[in-house]
Amino acid sequence: MRKLFSFNMVSLDGFFEGASKWDLSWHSVDAEFNEFAIAQLNEIGALLFGRVTYEGMASYWSSPDAAKNDPVVAGLMNQIPKIVFSKTLDKAEWKNTQLVKDHVADEISKLKKQSGKDLAIFGSANLMSGLMRMDLIDEHRVMVNPVILGSGTPLFQTKDKINLKLLKTRSFNNGNILLTYQSNGK
Repeated sequence: MRKLFSFNMVSLDGFFEGASKWDLSWHSVDAEFNEFAIAQLNEIGALLFGRVTYEGMASYWSSPDAAKNDPVVAGLMNQIPKIVFSKTLDKAEWKNTQLVKDHVADEISKLKKQSGKDLAIFGSANLMSGLMRMDLIDEHRVMVNPVILGSGTPLFQTKDKINLKLLKTRSFNNGNILLTYQSNGK
Protein backbone atom coordinates (compact mmCIF):
# COMPACT_ATOMS: atom_id res chain seq x y z
CA MET A 1 0.00 0.00 0.00
CA ARG A 2 1.31 3.44 -0.94
CA LYS A 3 1.14 6.50 1.26
CA LEU A 4 0.09 9.96 0.17
CA PHE A 5 2.21 12.84 1.39
CA SER A 6 2.11 16.56 0.83
CA PHE A 7 5.24 18.63 0.32
CA ASN A 8 5.23 22.40 0.50
CA MET A 9 7.61 25.21 1.22
CA VAL A 10 6.28 27.81 3.65
CA SER A 11 7.39 31.04 5.20
CA LEU A 12 7.84 31.14 8.96
CA ASP A 13 4.42 32.86 9.15
CA GLY A 14 2.72 29.99 7.25
CA PHE A 15 2.36 31.27 3.66
CA PHE A 16 3.13 29.03 0.71
CA GLU A 17 3.05 31.85 -1.82
CA GLY A 18 3.60 35.56 -1.40
CA ALA A 19 1.09 38.39 -1.74
CA SER A 20 0.65 37.80 -5.48
CA LYS A 21 -0.13 34.49 -7.19
CA TRP A 22 2.94 32.37 -7.87
CA ASP A 23 5.22 34.66 -5.85
CA LEU A 24 7.80 32.07 -4.86
CA SER A 25 10.75 34.46 -5.02
CA TRP A 26 11.35 33.92 -1.29
CA HIS A 27 12.05 30.17 -1.65
CA SER A 28 15.50 29.41 -0.27
CA VAL A 29 16.86 27.00 -2.85
CA ASP A 30 20.48 25.93 -3.20
CA ALA A 31 22.54 22.85 -4.15
CA GLU A 32 21.65 21.03 -0.91
CA PHE A 33 17.94 21.66 -1.50
CA ASN A 34 18.24 20.47 -5.11
CA GLU A 35 19.83 17.21 -3.94
CA PHE A 36 16.91 16.77 -1.51
CA ALA A 37 14.37 17.59 -4.26
CA ILE A 38 15.86 15.03 -6.65
CA ALA A 39 15.94 12.33 -3.96
CA GLN A 40 12.33 13.07 -3.03
CA LEU A 41 11.17 13.00 -6.67
CA ASN A 42 12.84 9.61 -7.08
CA GLU A 43 10.57 8.27 -4.28
CA ILE A 44 7.36 9.38 -6.02
CA GLY A 45 5.12 7.14 -8.13
CA ALA A 46 2.63 9.87 -9.03
CA LEU A 47 2.14 13.59 -8.39
CA LEU A 48 -1.33 14.90 -7.54
CA PHE A 49 -2.36 18.47 -8.31
CA GLY A 50 -5.35 20.74 -8.18
CA ARG A 51 -6.02 22.80 -11.31
CA VAL A 52 -4.20 26.00 -10.36
CA THR A 53 -0.99 24.30 -9.27
CA TYR A 54 -1.16 21.93 -12.24
CA GLU A 55 -1.36 24.83 -14.69
CA GLY A 56 1.59 26.62 -13.11
CA MET A 57 3.73 23.50 -12.80
CA ALA A 58 2.96 22.34 -16.34
CA SER A 59 3.74 25.77 -17.72
CA TYR A 60 7.15 25.93 -16.05
CA TRP A 61 8.44 22.35 -15.95
CA SER A 62 7.64 21.63 -19.60
CA SER A 63 9.41 24.85 -20.72
CA PRO A 64 12.85 25.20 -22.30
CA ASP A 65 13.85 27.42 -19.32
CA ALA A 66 13.23 24.57 -16.86
CA ALA A 67 15.18 22.12 -19.02
CA LYS A 68 18.07 24.61 -19.19
CA ASN A 69 18.04 25.84 -15.56
CA ASP A 70 17.24 22.58 -13.76
CA PRO A 71 17.49 19.66 -16.22
CA VAL A 72 17.39 16.81 -13.69
CA VAL A 73 14.32 18.08 -11.81
CA ALA A 74 12.62 19.06 -15.09
CA GLY A 75 13.23 15.58 -16.48
CA LEU A 76 11.75 13.95 -13.38
CA MET A 77 8.76 16.33 -13.24
CA ASN A 78 7.95 15.55 -16.87
CA GLN A 79 8.51 11.79 -16.50
CA ILE A 80 6.58 11.09 -13.28
CA PRO A 81 2.89 10.24 -13.80
CA LYS A 82 0.63 13.13 -12.77
CA ILE A 83 -3.04 13.36 -11.89
CA VAL A 84 -4.87 16.67 -11.93
CA PHE A 85 -8.16 16.89 -10.06
CA SER A 86 -10.41 19.51 -11.67
CA LYS A 87 -14.04 19.94 -12.53
CA THR A 88 -13.24 22.86 -14.88
CA LEU A 89 -10.37 21.58 -17.06
CA ASP A 90 -11.35 19.93 -20.33
CA LYS A 91 -7.99 18.29 -20.95
CA ALA A 92 -4.59 17.85 -19.37
CA GLU A 93 -1.81 18.08 -21.93
CA TRP A 94 1.32 17.93 -19.76
CA LYS A 95 3.22 14.72 -20.49
CA ASN A 96 2.04 11.70 -18.42
CA THR A 97 -0.99 13.49 -16.96
CA GLN A 98 -4.42 12.06 -16.27
CA LEU A 99 -7.45 14.30 -15.61
CA VAL A 100 -9.93 13.27 -12.89
CA LYS A 101 -13.13 15.30 -12.65
CA ASP A 102 -15.21 13.37 -10.10
CA HIS A 103 -14.97 10.84 -7.25
CA VAL A 104 -11.70 12.23 -5.89
CA ALA A 105 -11.76 10.16 -2.68
CA ASP A 106 -12.47 6.93 -4.57
CA GLU A 107 -9.70 7.61 -7.07
CA ILE A 108 -7.14 8.37 -4.37
CA SER A 109 -8.19 5.35 -2.30
CA LYS A 110 -7.64 3.15 -5.38
CA LEU A 111 -4.23 4.71 -6.03
CA LYS A 112 -3.14 4.19 -2.42
CA LYS A 113 -4.09 0.49 -2.54
CA GLN A 114 -1.81 -0.11 -5.51
CA SER A 115 1.77 -1.21 -5.09
CA GLY A 116 4.60 1.07 -6.06
CA LYS A 117 6.20 4.32 -5.02
CA ASP A 118 4.38 6.84 -2.84
CA LEU A 119 1.97 9.54 -4.04
CA ALA A 120 2.69 13.22 -3.47
CA ILE A 121 0.85 16.52 -3.54
CA PHE A 122 2.95 19.61 -4.27
CA GLY A 123 1.24 22.95 -3.67
CA SER A 124 -2.46 22.54 -4.33
CA ALA A 125 -3.64 24.00 -1.01
CA ASN A 126 -7.34 23.67 -1.90
CA LEU A 127 -7.00 20.03 -2.95
CA MET A 128 -4.87 19.34 0.10
CA SER A 129 -7.49 20.89 2.39
CA GLY A 130 -10.23 18.71 0.92
CA LEU A 131 -8.11 15.58 1.22
CA MET A 132 -7.28 16.45 4.83
CA ARG A 133 -11.01 16.61 5.63
CA MET A 134 -11.36 13.15 4.06
CA ASP A 135 -8.35 11.90 6.10
CA LEU A 136 -6.56 10.75 2.93
CA ILE A 137 -3.16 12.37 3.51
CA ASP A 138 -0.78 10.18 5.48
CA GLU A 139 2.10 12.60 5.92
CA HIS A 140 2.89 16.31 5.61
CA ARG A 141 6.38 17.46 4.70
CA VAL A 142 6.67 21.16 5.41
CA MET A 143 9.87 22.98 4.43
CA VAL A 144 9.99 26.13 6.58
CA ASN A 145 12.01 28.91 4.95
CA PRO A 146 13.70 31.49 7.20
CA VAL A 147 11.56 34.42 6.06
CA ILE A 148 8.47 36.24 7.31
CA LEU A 149 6.31 37.47 4.42
CA GLY A 150 3.62 39.33 6.34
CA SER A 151 0.96 38.39 3.78
CA GLY A 152 0.27 35.77 1.18
CA THR A 153 -1.71 32.57 0.74
CA PRO A 154 -1.79 30.33 3.82
CA LEU A 155 -0.80 26.72 3.25
CA PHE A 156 -3.41 25.15 5.48
CA GLN A 157 -6.87 26.18 4.37
CA THR A 158 -8.81 24.27 6.99
CA LYS A 159 -10.78 25.69 9.88
CA ASP A 160 -10.71 22.36 11.71
CA LYS A 161 -8.20 21.46 14.39
CA ILE A 162 -6.02 18.63 13.14
CA ASN A 163 -3.49 16.98 15.41
CA LEU A 164 -0.25 15.83 13.84
CA LYS A 165 2.63 13.70 15.10
CA LEU A 166 6.17 14.90 14.43
CA LEU A 167 8.12 12.08 12.77
CA LYS A 168 11.40 13.80 11.99
CA THR A 169 13.16 17.08 11.32
CA ARG A 170 16.03 18.00 9.05
CA SER A 171 18.02 21.23 9.09
CA PHE A 172 19.53 22.63 5.92
CA ASN A 173 22.62 24.83 5.77
CA ASN A 174 20.61 27.72 4.23
CA GLY A 175 18.32 27.89 7.28
CA ASN A 176 15.46 25.81 5.89
CA ILE A 177 13.97 23.23 8.24
CA LEU A 178 12.04 20.22 6.94
CA LEU A 179 9.31 19.09 9.35
CA THR A 180 7.74 15.72 8.63
CA TYR A 181 4.42 15.00 10.33
CA GLN A 182 2.19 11.96 10.41
CA SER A 183 -1.42 12.88 9.80
CA ASN A 184 -4.17 12.43 12.37
CA GLY A 185 -5.48 8.89 12.61
CA LYS A 186 -2.59 7.23 10.75
